Amino acid sequence: MLAANGASLPQGHALVEPYLFDVVSNASLDNNGNRHSTPTSQTIGSLSYILYGLTDSIGVGLLPHFAYNLPAQGASSSGVMFGDLTLQASYGLLHFRDGGLTPDVSVVVQESLPTGRYDHLTRVSDGVGAGAYATSLAVYSQDYFWMPNGRILRARLDLTYTFSSSASVQGLSVYGTGVGFSGRAYPGASLSADAAAEYSLTRNWVLALDVIWQHSDNTRVSGTVPDGDAGAPSPVSVNSGSGYSLGFAPAIEYNFSSAIGVLLGVRIIEIGRNTSATITPALALNMVF
Repeated sequence: MLAANGASLPQGHALVEPYLFDVVSNASLDNNGNRHSTPTSQTIGSLSYILYGLTDSIGVGLLPHFAYNLPAQGASSSGVMFGDLTLQASYGLLHFRDGGLTPDVSVVVQESLPTGRYDHLTRVSDGVGAGAYATSLAVYSQDYFWMPNGRILRARLDLTYTFSSSASVQGLSVYGTGVGFSGRAYPGASLSADAAAEYSLTRNWVLALDVIWQHSDNTRVSGTVPDGDAGAPSPVSVNSGSGYSLGFAPAIEYNFSSAIGVLLGVRIIEIGRNTSATITPALALNMVF
């Protein structure tokens, strides 16, 4: 459900995989990992993988993102919002061969463009972007194991490191700033590891499970806010603190053919520090052309 494929697309072939999801949050995990109940909030969104094989080893693609926020307090989004757009390039270092010992291994570079709204907001729920360029460097790997009953177990391990530029922030924003604020945000870097397995029950039905861990560094926001006495603007600096999360995502997949399939799963995050506890059901359609 979450781990990307370590295999390269064959030359001239395309993969289109749209996801529809609903992030439901009704708790936060503090710096000690303790759970604190909060009013329920939701983000209904979509993320699509649109990838193309330029050669048998080189692939390119883009990942558009849309979202609609329903916060626990305050107004919902004014409409479906277009989020940050991600561009992707990949290179297949190793290729699996039936009967061989080499797994699929690819190196992937992603660049997230700040196309989503994030500041100058009239309502916080309209914020769906980060306002910063984010670069992700990743290694995707995949291998196959034949079980004693003749079925296939496919295993994936993806490692990703992401770092961002700073972002100019004005007024009400996704960084928690209010009207009149002027300054910059410095998003912290993150490191994630996703281990996944897919077991073929039949030629059509597949069971899958992801285990994903992510660590995020501190995000700092600094700038000025208007002085209540109409004097010089007052400086302000806020730090989010670092945090981590551990999530699980069981899923079931049905393949109509070798070119098209559907996946239904849920991501559950209940372990972590300085993060939100969430349950995210998701539905995806996988198409290869």
